[in-house]
Amino acid sequence: MSARKLAMTVFRGLQLGFVALVAADLCFDWGHPWWWNFLPLVLAHLLITVVNRWGGGAPDAPRAAREPVEVAPPVTGRWSALNSPADRTPSHGVHAYGQTYAIDVVAEPEPGARPGFSPLWPLVRRPADFPAFGAPLHAVADGTVVRADDRQRDHLSRTSLPGLLYLMLIEGSVREMSGVRRILGNHLVLDLGDGTHAAYAHLRRGSLAVRVGDTVRAGQVLARCGNSGNSSEPHLHFQLMDGPDPDTARGVPFTWRGIGVPRNGETFDVPQPAPAAPAPDSLPEPSDFPFRPA
Repeated sequence: MSARKLAMTVFRGLQLGFVALVAADLCFDWGHPWWWNFLPLVLAHLLITVVNRWGGGAPDAPRAAREPVEVAPPVTGRWSALNSPADRTPSHGVHAYGQTYAIDVVAEPEPGARPGFSPLWPLVRRPADFPAFGAPLHAVADGTVVRADDRQRDHLSRTSLPGLLYLMLIEGSVREMSGVRRILGNHLVLDLGDGTHAAYAHLRRGSLAVRVGDTVRAGQVLARCGNSGNSSEPHLHFQLMDGPDPDTARGVPFTWRGIGVPRNGETFDVPQPAPAAPAPDSLPEPSDFPFRPA
């Protein structure tokens, strides 16, 4: 286990320790000063500070400037960009999990096809209400599958104000403490060679058409878009990074061939892949059996 991986494991353990102390204090009234409950959080902060110092800066930040790596788009059809690195970096506000240059995309087959944000009602929507759910996702280049996970359930949307607050204040914190798998949800990582890896996150449960060790070709259908992990609605979270483990990898800038990097709110169209690539309908549908516990 690398020093960075060990630090992240201890960091999450300290966060869980804080929750355990608060719960124990409320249940048993130990009588110690309330601020003692925050000791694990202080230790967690000190740990990350030390790792930052030894690492010569933010441990997740890219080590050196790199030219964007050109790859094919991972989707076909009409989509819109959110949280784009064309507008700011880190695109999601943090360098963690190798997402400095990550981008989110949502399907927009036509204006109004995607349900919008609702202040109060409906509180949640089914994943199938969004056009991105079930959309085929393609290999952006030739590569090898080095990580694959599709056992987590697709949850309801968080596209109302109460739902979004729940995601940010409660669910997101729990997922953060539970590790990178719970953040990304169902996901896969491709090794593209030359120290570059492509990550696809929030995939549909049971939709992976590849497994670890498989060699894939550019344009090949890999999985379907879902709403698993730390996600507010069905969408694809895509990023390039310099290692296979998002816990320790650093972000790598990308550009999509023929498109570039779309800005926030920008709509873009991607034609269907060449006939040689597997057709989207060749991908088996996920099992209709009830979800297994995540």
